[in-house]
Amino acid sequence: MTLPHGGQVPEPDAFDEDSDENLDLGDIGWDDSLVFIAFWGLAFIVFLQFFTRYVLNDSYTWTEEIARYMLIWVTFFGLFMVVRKQSNVAVEVFYRWFPMGLRRVLSSVVDGVAVIFYGAMTWLCVELAMRTQQSMTSIDWPKSVIYWGAAFGLAVATLYAIAIAWRHWRTRSSPLIRTGGALAGPERPGMD
Repeated sequence: MTLPHGGQVPEPDAFDEDSDENLDLGDIGWDDSLVFIAFWGLAFIVFLQFFTRYVLNDSYTWTEEIARYMLIWVTFFGLFMVVRKQSNVAVEVFYRWFPMGLRRVLSSVVDGVAVIFYGAMTWLCVELAMRTQQSMTSIDWPKSVIYWGAAFGLAVATLYAIAIAWRHWRTRSSPLIRTGGALAGPERPGMD
């Protein structure tokens, strides 16, 4: 079946259930385990909250607050995974029409801004963690633990951003520079 913009609807057998054979887990790093542990810890706490509230009709009071903090950790631990895999959101439509020299300059600017942003946010988060003297509401832990976790995520993201910026500068290439060509064509899968 042809769609109005000219694309084709995939055949039903294109969604084969045995497509896990093509699953590539080669880009999983040590830091992915931190996100995995934090995510499943969050899932367990949310399940515990649901179970105690709706099944036992006597909710644990600490689960809501801890789930909120675990979600913050999942976010900041997931940040350095996103930076490492270079899957940040980027507006690359304009790069298609820019000359190669301007693409390289803009890519370097983007890398520099990313390093400065992550570094500044790390510094601010460390400052916030050092100044926080409160305890959590439901359990007797310092609230600075949350900010130290966020600072750790930002620090690792900063280190990855520095390494990626160095690699882009050394190789004179990046995903933004390699973006090019027409908006649709055979070399752009899914766009024909």
